[in-house]
Amino acid sequence: MTPNVLVVCGPTATGKTALAVALAQRFQGEVVSADSMQVYRGMDIGTAKPTAQERGGVPHHMIDVADPGEDYSVARYVAQAVPIVDDILARGRLPIIAGGTGLYIDHLIAGRRFAPFPGQGSLRQDLQRRAKEEGLPTLWAQLTQADPETAARLHPNDAKRIIRALEVYLATGKPLSQHNRESRALPNRYTPLTIALSFRERPALWARIDRRVDQMMARGLEGEVRGLLAAGVSPRCTAMQAIGYKELAAAIQDGRPVEEGAEEVKLRSRQYAKRQLTWFRRAPQAHWFLWEEEAVFSSALAFSTELILDSGLQ
Repeated sequence: MTPNVLVVCGPTATGKTALAVALAQRFQGEVVSADSMQVYRGMDIGTAKPTAQERGGVPHHMIDVADPGEDYSVARYVAQAVPIVDDILARGRLPIIAGGTGLYIDHLIAGRRFAPFPGQGSLRQDLQRRAKEEGLPTLWAQLTQADPETAARLHPNDAKRIIRALEVYLATGKPLSQHNRESRALPNRYTPLTIALSFRERPALWARIDRRVDQMMARGLEGEVRGLLAAGVSPRCTAMQAIGYKELAAAIQDGRPVEEGAEEVKLRSRQYAKRQLTWFRRAPQAHWFLWEEEAVFSSALAFSTELILDSGLQ
């Protein structure tokens, strides 16, 4: 099938945003961010959120759509991003889904329908109260009876997901596992042309990651983390589990030098990059462009342009 959306993906610090912007400028496109942490307002430096200058006049979507204290999810991302992609297509422009959160990309391409999400209503509050008063094992036993398939893949101590699965079952009368099977059986909403970026040799990627962390520290990442903590953002919330924020927040709260936190950020970023590579390499349709020691964007732009024209996307 002829693709109708472009995906630019790959591990952290591989130039995804710069390539997406260049391609958007060339092909009348708009960027839809697929980064699970760039959704949060006030978290700019540590998430490598593109500045106005880096956006190059190209519209960017799915950035700054949630407050740091909110519990964001892939379901919410898809619900917000699908209408945006549809609108870009309806206006005759090219949606460019760019980012390193593979889960978000895959579910957006699928247009995955999620089980109804009742939200923070009385049902969830009741389940949370029961977990506290009766103990999580009671809820786990109930889930095992109602939805043994979901229970089998969850850890018995995973309170958040156990409550979520029970919430779906009690609200809809249908197990979460059945909702998921029905959703996976549907055809994908979009047909992607996928360009994946990385470095040919791992040491070049590690060096690039280390330089990026140093640049983040120079730009004021410590101050950004301190500002979030001072504003009352809990270090335990989802947003503060992001690499860069979790490590610096821990160093600050422990009274350790932030330089120690920065070194841990580099380590965690390298580990995350390995997981991202594993994820994206599962996609057989991805066209990989591998940088040498340095990223030469003219080469990547020529490679991508040829793919786009040959595919019929433009």
